[in-house]
Amino acid sequence: MGDLLQPMHLLVIGIIVLVLFGGKKLPELGKGLGEGLRGFKEGVKGLGDDEADDKKRKEELEAKAYQEAKMAAEARAAAEARVAAELKARENEVVIK
Repeated sequence: MGDLLQPMHLLVIGIIVLVLFGGKKLPELGKGLGEGLRGFKEGVKGLGDDEADDKKRKEELEAKAYQEAKMAAEARAAAEARVAAELKARENEVVIK
């Protein structure tokens, strides 16, 4: 199988392609083949990107949920501290009167 694409074989294939399609059609065929391969590569790359995007989006959502939970816990602790301070202030007022 390794002997299939020797330089002489490639030359013969090139001559056959030139005879079949002519000199004017070869650049168009090459351009079409290049665009097709580029589109295929982008399509295959897009499949991997979708998975990476999904993973990244999930991580971002988890980080956002963590931040929101942390902020809620801090707000609750601050509210509890404020209530405790108000109760202590009221107790001090009662003692002073």
